Amino acid sequence: MKIADHLSDEQIKQLKNIKSPKKKKQERVNWPEIMGMNRDIYTRKNGAVRRK
Repeated sequence: MKIADHLSDEQIKQLKNIKSPKKKKQERVNWPEIMGMNRDIYTRKNGAVRRK
């Protein structure tokens, strides 16, 4: 026997309202940052590592 068999109609309606999925907020993705486009560029000059 299931739990739903023991519940009243009103209680079943309340459960269905709780179970309904809610929309998730879409997150804004900063793709250039994820891909590493804004990173510093380092080069070697006379043995030292310098930022370009």
